[in-house]
This record gives sequence, structure tokens and C-alpha cells, in this order.
Amino acid sequence: MIIEILKSKIHRVKVTQAELNYVGSITIDEDLIEAANIIPNEKVQIVNNNNGARFETYVIKGERGSGTVCLNGATARLAQVGDIVIIMSYAYMETDEARAYEPILVFPDADNKLIK
Repeated sequence: MIIEILKSKIHRVKVTQAELNYVGSITIDEDLIEAANIIPNEKVQIVNNNNGARFETYVIKGERGSGTVCLNGATARLAQVGDIVIIMSYAYMETDEARAYEPILVFPDADNKLIK
């Protein structure tokens, strides 16, 4: 059987921008997406800790080291600059593989930078 499990998570990052007049997506600092093993155009689920909104979109690579977390298009209505969000990606795996899989968890600092 194939099941969907958590592949990776960027935990508690701050929304730095919200651009309503954009085609759609979330722009994330390249350092963060690489650390979480998320690739550009990958589907992600976003949970807004401030208002409880949960939504899905795809990732656009942002400038490395910028700390950017920008909601684009309609998703810009689901969070405000300064809101704290969790970004999660999922993968499909055979049950036995999923039992052994350890998700990648990224815990950035208050400025959305990797903690070294």
C-alpha cells in the first residue's frame, strides 16, 4: 500500500511579504527550501498559526539568505506580514518505507535564517 506522509517541514517562519497581484504561489528563501529538501514548483501545505488558515500552493525559489517568505496571489489574503506559518511538504511511499522515513525538520530563527 502507498500512503502519504510528511516529507519535510519549515517550522514557524514569519511572513515577510504578501503580494496579491501575482499569479500565485509562495516565495521562500533558497536556503530554507534547500535545508528542507523542497524543490521549486513542489506543492506545499501552509498552516497560519495566527488565524488557523490551512492552504496549499507551490514553491518559488526566493533570494538566498534573504529570509523571504512571501505569499503571492490569492494566498496573500490568508496571512498578514508578520504572521507565523508552518510550511509542509509530503511524499507518497510504500508503508514499509514510510515506517522508516524520518522527515526533515527545519527550525529557522526569528528572522527566517537557518540556525547554524
